[in-house]
Amino acid sequence: MLNSLFQDGAEQALENLDEEPVEKTLSLMELLMNGGVAGQVIIIVLFVLLFVAVYIYFERLFAVKAASKMDTNFMSQIKDNVASGNIQGAKVLCMQQNSPVSRLTEKGISRIGSPLEDINTAIENAGRLEVYKLEKNVSILATIAGAAPMIGFLGTVIGMVLAFHQLATSSGQAEMGSLAEGIYTAMTTTVAGLIVGIIAYMGYNHLVVKTDKVVHQMEATAVDFLDLLNEPA
Repeated sequence: MLNSLFQDGAEQALENLDEEPVEKTLSLMELLMNGGVAGQVIIIVLFVLLFVAVYIYFERLFAVKAASKMDTNFMSQIKDNVASGNIQGAKVLCMQQNSPVSRLTEKGISRIGSPLEDINTAIENAGRLEVYKLEKNVSILATIAGAAPMIGFLGTVIGMVLAFHQLATSSGQAEMGSLAEGIYTAMTTTVAGLIVGIIAYMGYNHLVVKTDKVVHQMEATAVDFLDLLNEPA
C-alpha cells in the first residue's frame, strides 16, 4: 500500500516536472490601452504633451541655431563703415545679416548722434525683444516637464482607487490575478508621465543653454559697439 502511494506520488511529481510553465506576455500597446477609460484618456493626454514637447524643442532649436550664426568679420566691417562715416553702408550690412546681433547693432547705428545713454537704452530695449523672440514657447516645455509626471501619477491613483473599489465591492473575494493586473496597468501612466517629463525637462535645459549663448553674444556685440562710439575721433 505504501509502495503504491509512493509510486503514484513519484509519477505525479515527474509529470509536474515535465509540464513547462506558461509565461504570460503582454505587449506595450496592450499594457497602455488595458487601463480602462480613465487610463486611456490620460495616456492619450501624455502622448499629446510628448508631441507638443518634441515639436517645440526642434522648432526652437533650429531658430536658436539660425540666430547664433554670424559672420566673424561682421563687427570689424561695422567699425570700418562707422569710422569712415558710411552710416548707410553699416545699416545695409546689418540688414544683410538678419540676426539678433545685427538687429541690435542696427538699432545702435540708427541712434548715432544721440547721447550714449540713449543709444545704450535703445540697444537694451531691442535686446529684450530679441530675447523674448528666442524664448518663445520655451516655457511650455518647463510646464510639460512639471505637469506630465503629475498627470501620470493621477492616472495611477485613479487606477488604484478603481482596483480597491473592485476589492471592496466583492467583499474581499476579488480574484487576485485580475486585481494585480489592474494595479500594474495603472502604474504604466506614472511611467509614461515620467518619460514625457524627463524628455521635456532635458529639452528645456538644452534650449536654455543654447539661448544663453546667443544672449551672451548679443551682450558682447553691444559692448563692442558702445566702445566703438566711445573711441576718440
